[in-house]
Amino acid sequence: MEDILQQMAAVFGDLHERSPILHTPDEAGLTYHDVTFPATDGVPLEGWFIPAPGADRVVIANHPLGFTRAGLPSHLEPWHSRWSATGNGIEVDFIPDYRILHDAGYHVLAYDMRNFGHSGAAHGGVTSARFIARDVLGSLRWARSELPGAAIGLFSRCMGANATMAAMAQEPVAFTDVRCLVAPQPLSPRVVLERSLELLGLTAADHIEELGELIRRRTGLRLDDGSPVEAARSVTVPTLLYQVKDDILTRTDDVRSMYDNIPIADKDLFWIEGTTRRFDGYLHFAKEPARMLDWFDRHMR
Repeated sequence: MEDILQQMAAVFGDLHERSPILHTPDEAGLTYHDVTFPATDGVPLEGWFIPAPGADRVVIANHPLGFTRAGLPSHLEPWHSRWSATGNGIEVDFIPDYRILHDAGYHVLAYDMRNFGHSGAAHGGVTSARFIARDVLGSLRWARSELPGAAIGLFSRCMGANATMAAMAQEPVAFTDVRCLVAPQPLSPRVVLERSLELLGLTAADHIEELGELIRRRTGLRLDDGSPVEAARSVTVPTLLYQVKDDILTRTDDVRSMYDNIPIADKDLFWIEGTTRRFDGYLHFAKEPARMLDWFDRHMR
């Protein structure tokens, strides 16, 4: 049991193997430029800028935990073995998403968050939305500098959504001109760890506090530090959330709590049904983009 808990805690506190960038926008016929810019604390971030000629709107893409701007090759080892037990041993390729956004009239900025892809390392590999929030803020500075006057929208998945909400709590003035947020599948670390314990046949209540203490000893952070449920109270831009309803790695009440805590009327939430695979939520935009494109269009005209 001690080994199991230590392995789970290590995800939050150890330098980890990065997943590779195996796809580029030119595979979808997109012209792009490699860009680099600093997070607000100076960590160098690497990304792609995909221009849409004549556009005056830009969508900034913030990726999930463990992914890169290109997605995750979880059909290949060692990622396949890590994800296949939960049914998620399938490839996630974000390039089709960028093609859809480009063709809909948006510039796209997609970048690797710290400690992932080609971006810089920081905090000894400690993963926390409170730190990655500085990457979100850095991407906003880049967009305003390079595309002055362009309407800005955010497409922030999973950890990218958590970090976006944390950034809103830390520096709300940075979002005064952000038009909207589309946030697929944010989740609380406590909830995903409880579900992971349950999938191992354990009673989460018997072990979650011990696991939280192990994480604190590795990282100096408590399990609920930077909870997106609390950070959602700082969201001030029109926000669309969506989530795989029967995702075995989380619970619907977690996302529902975030939605309920968003203190503005212009918000929406919908569920993806008919699957238990979390990764189907990441692939949903490429399959059925109409609802999300409508959200961007209505708020970024």
